[in-house]
Amino acid sequence: MTFSIIARCQSTGRLGIGITTYSIAVGGRCEGMRADVGICKTQAFTRRANDPLAVGLLARGFTPARVIRALSENDSDHEYRQIAVLNYEGNAAAHTGSGTRPWSGHRIGPGYVSFGNVLAGEHVVDAIAAGFAADPTAPLEFRLLVALEAGRDAGGQHGGEGHLPERSAAIRVVSHPDYPDIDVRVDLHERAVAELRRVLEEFKLYEEFYRERGRNPREAVTQDVFVARLDKARVEGTI
Repeated sequence: MTFSIIARCQSTGRLGIGITTYSIAVGGRCEGMRADVGICKTQAFTRRANDPLAVGLLARGFTPARVIRALSENDSDHEYRQIAVLNYEGNAAAHTGSGTRPWSGHRIGPGYVSFGNVLAGEHVVDAIAAGFAADPTAPLEFRLLVALEAGRDAGGQHGGEGHLPERSAAIRVVSHPDYPDIDVRVDLHERAVAELRRVLEEFKLYEEFYRERGRNPREAVTQDVFVARLDKARVEGTI
């Protein structure tokens, strides 16, 4: 009962994932990402070992399709998994097993895979893809967010008792080997995707401040001074 998108920004080479689900703490289950290598995300009946294994195979030169074949050979329950793999060049492959709960499926496009299970219908993954493609010039993290919002607005998750709210959500973007550029998440919230937008937009106000503290600690302003400046800008309507 999850819908997601993994993607590569064609202009910057950054890699990212946007994910939301009725389950909780989904942001902690996005281990399969490595800058300059690729992404793998397994969902539905999740096998967390798949994702770091897949990224290791990508690093060794396996194609995404070959990675999925390797995962199937190593997993007797492969048909219960939903897997998307994307390499650094933007090539992708995906698998939606016959044991996943309906509606489940995926769409592969240029530099992305949109996919989900226990959805209102296939139009949800189409909406995710369309949301991602809506503004190719936007930063990757906001394209991923718009994709999740589009999936939500298209009906999102739908179980036996009707619509399932998105209770956790996350966006993670990498462009350096040692740390993610963006790693924001929401847990146990009845409107997780809406809350994710609030968190991401707030984080973007702090992003350069946090980076400058590491690059130039002798000249960096203190956090209370920075927050006071933010508050002043909000009052003045300049942000």
